[in-house]
Amino acid sequence: MAGPAFDQHEGFIWYNGEYVEWKDAKLHVLSHGLHYGSTVFEGVRAYGGEIFKLQEHTDRLFRSAETLGMTVPYSKDEIKQLQKDIIAKEGLIDAYLRPVIWRGSEMMGISAQSNRINVAIAAWNWPSYFKPEDRLKGLRLATAEWRRPDPRTIPCHAKAAGLYMICTLSKHKVENEGYNDAMMLDYEGNVAEATGANIFFSKDGVLHTPIPDCFLDGITRQTVVDLARRRGIKVIERKIRPEELGDFEECFLTGTAVEVTPVASIDSNSFTPGAITTQLMDDYTSEVNPQAIAAE
Repeated sequence: MAGPAFDQHEGFIWYNGEYVEWKDAKLHVLSHGLHYGSTVFEGVRAYGGEIFKLQEHTDRLFRSAETLGMTVPYSKDEIKQLQKDIIAKEGLIDAYLRPVIWRGSEMMGISAQSNRINVAIAAWNWPSYFKPEDRLKGLRLATAEWRRPDPRTIPCHAKAAGLYMICTLSKHKVENEGYNDAMMLDYEGNVAEATGANIFFSKDGVLHTPIPDCFLDGITRQTVVDLARRRGIKVIERKIRPEELGDFEECFLTGTAVEVTPVASIDSNSFTPGAITTQLMDDYTSEVNPQAIAAE
């Protein structure tokens, strides 16, 4: 991989009330967030110097922290302002932001009632999550072996670090097999999502997408549903069986990182990016960065 290691990036990270140099933003090896997964975070994008849906992302960050029993030592308004401040400080125009909250190392064990709640915010330039050539021709997905768990077993609506372990395992496996990403099923064997993005299908001019009952209802997903409905495109949220995939014409992923990205295939099922996918890609670009569209 070209360039320095990510932990040696130039710039500053806001960390517990002060800006520290990127390479010095460290935590103790016995931090509870590292050992027991008591960490929540957000993925946020800025376009043209403006942070997209900052309020929604900040609200979800706080909901996630509350779900894990963590009281954030800053207000929502403070966290929103800090995100604005850091992209200004770093001189970023189009960027990715990562607010993260975790339990520290004051106690070691499953119980961590006295551990400090730490907060950090990093921001950096962010190109397309997938290579441009992959995005244009559509991604290749394979079905993951791991499944999204029963919502009675995990806090599935929190954006919590520990819930991504099976995503990493799934993505690594399919990448080693030459695919771009994995499609995960839910605990009942229905189509759920990709490893870090929601999934949509189209047939006969209608969008179909899984009900987010055991995984995140992504902010980008919600945005795309709204954009589709503004266009008069019918959106059906329902249980989707994997054996239905061959009936769909188009498929795409949505997420803060992937934005709206076409899918060319899932296992042996092929899709062709068409009018709906193209329209929603354009509409999403206009929604997140209207200044860029106006300048064209």
